[in-house]
Amino acid sequence: MRLNLRASITHRLTALFALVSAVVLLGLGTLIGGTVEQHFVEQDIGVLAGKLDLARRILEKVKTEDDLIAVPQQLDDALIGQQGLAVAVVAPDGRLLFATSGAGFPEALLTRQTMADTAHPFVWRTGGGIPMRGISARVPTGVAGAPPVVVGVATDISHHEHYMAGFRVTLWSFMAVAALLSGVFGWLAARRGLAPLKAMKHKAESITARRLDARLAVDAVPDELADLAATLNEMLARLEESFRRLSDFSSDLAHEFRTPINNLMTQTQVTLSKPRAPGEYHEVLASNIEEYERLSRMVADMLFIAKADEGRIVPTRERLELAPLIGDLVEFHRLAADEKGVAVESEGEGVIRGDPLMIRRAVSNLLSNAIRHTPPGGRVTVSIRRVEPGRVAIDVVNTGNAIAEAHLPRLFDRFYRVGASRAGDGSHSGLGLAIVKSITEAHGGGVAVSSVDGETCFSLLIESAE
Repeated sequence: MRLNLRASITHRLTALFALVSAVVLLGLGTLIGGTVEQHFVEQDIGVLAGKLDLARRILEKVKTEDDLIAVPQQLDDALIGQQGLAVAVVAPDGRLLFATSGAGFPEALLTRQTMADTAHPFVWRTGGGIPMRGISARVPTGVAGAPPVVVGVATDISHHEHYMAGFRVTLWSFMAVAALLSGVFGWLAARRGLAPLKAMKHKAESITARRLDARLAVDAVPDELADLAATLNEMLARLEESFRRLSDFSSDLAHEFRTPINNLMTQTQVTLSKPRAPGEYHEVLASNIEEYERLSRMVADMLFIAKADEGRIVPTRERLELAPLIGDLVEFHRLAADEKGVAVESEGEGVIRGDPLMIRRAVSNLLSNAIRHTPPGGRVTVSIRRVEPGRVAIDVVNTGNAIAEAHLPRLFDRFYRVGASRAGDGSHSGLGLAIVKSITEAHGGGVAVSSVDGETCFSLLIESAE
């Protein structure tokens, strides 16, 4: 029989309540039944032991063979008024000296090899089907030198059996009803206890892509479900943020692609509006090439970020001396900085483990971004420092207008721009800082940004090789 692994929790708890109750009640019923049965056995043994002592006192008075002949009459007189009691006496030579009529003592009870004592009474049924319980013992007589006789005493236990049969029917009927009621009450308790889960389910069903701002009421659920509700709320918050970023990304992507595509379409339409000289066609095609290159860079950058998000960017881990690497980058960007009247310098030293090409690209993006947003006469400084055990920071600091604190958390988002004052000439896609973040995280590091007192600092935190 295959178990239904998808059975509801209510049904599982109901079955568990019923099973546990049945096991407990079964054990309790067995204990009670056994205790009552043992009580009757001990009661019978007490009566039988008393009669055995009576027979022992009678036999102790036997002094001669003639006295032994009178024993049956004395035993018969002693049993007058004792309903259900039976006695048997067997002489040493095996002769049956006395036996109550109808008792039908079994031979095994009265033999010297299998004596039934008070610890192990003998139970049998007579020829008439009457159940009997008996014990036997060797009882010495007053005859000098004579071996003891065997005395067996028994009692009718019919009324005990009748009582126990009715008692068991009543007991097990009660146990069955109690187990059934336990299952019913368990179902009610489980259903009531799981009501908060149903409420959470209905609340979750109302949450859609347009209603991701809805949250589960943590205070309205039991303590056992509070952590689950809080976790679901955190998941909804992450989904809401992801959907928002995806929506913003889609809008920004459409906007970024629209500009170069519109430029291409406009120039092409204008060019085809009338016949032109070959030189004019050459100029238009050269202009189109620039837009195609911009689109190509944008697509390449997006593919790089997408691979980084999927964990498919695995950098090589080489020992890199940062001072000469950053010095080369500063010299590469010095011409652009000099044209704008911006001073560029580097300082500090450190060693990391990373991919040379990726690290160069990340620092180059920060340098290009800093020079672009630094006003003439400003300064850009790239410094290397140790910030904590096992980490090195690369800081790119530029002077100029500070960035509002509200923008700082989103500067590394794709296509995010602070505003028109920092938008530049429109030739940049807005993916440079997102690529910086992806490269740094691929190296197991992180990024940070601050902008105070007219200085903006972008920091890369990367694992040190020292």
